[in-house]
Amino acid sequence: MMRKITYKLNEKVDPVELSAVFRQSGIKRPFDDIERLKSMIHHSDLFITAWDNQTLIGVARAITDFSYCCYLSDLAVKQNYQNIGVGTELVRLVHEQITDEVALILLSAPNAMEYYPRIGFERIQNGFIIPRKQ
Repeated sequence: MMRKITYKLNEKVDPVELSAVFRQSGIKRPFDDIERLKSMIHHSDLFITAWDNQTLIGVARAITDFSYCCYLSDLAVKQNYQNIGVGTELVRLVHEQITDEVALILLSAPNAMEYYPRIGFERIQNGFIIPRKQ
């Protein structure tokens, strides 16, 4: 069966739907903290979603100044929709919104380190982090 996946820019998303995507994608996020998810949605500069009919199946959430840098803070696709190009298209749509003048930066989960170079990211060694406490 051929799926017709649609993509939307800054679509209003219920935090419970986002929770389901995080939970079913394998990404480590606070999917049980609905208030925190609501804040994550509200404070995003770019929020691109992937839909199978009315079901949210993937998200790319970014913080950016649209001039110099963009941090791709979440890229999550439900596991039963992975490996069909949904994540690649979400990243392409983020990049389309920010243009080639803006660097797209992310922190990868250990199990996704091999994925990002396949879709155009270069590995960098000159980063630092002050990790969150929770």
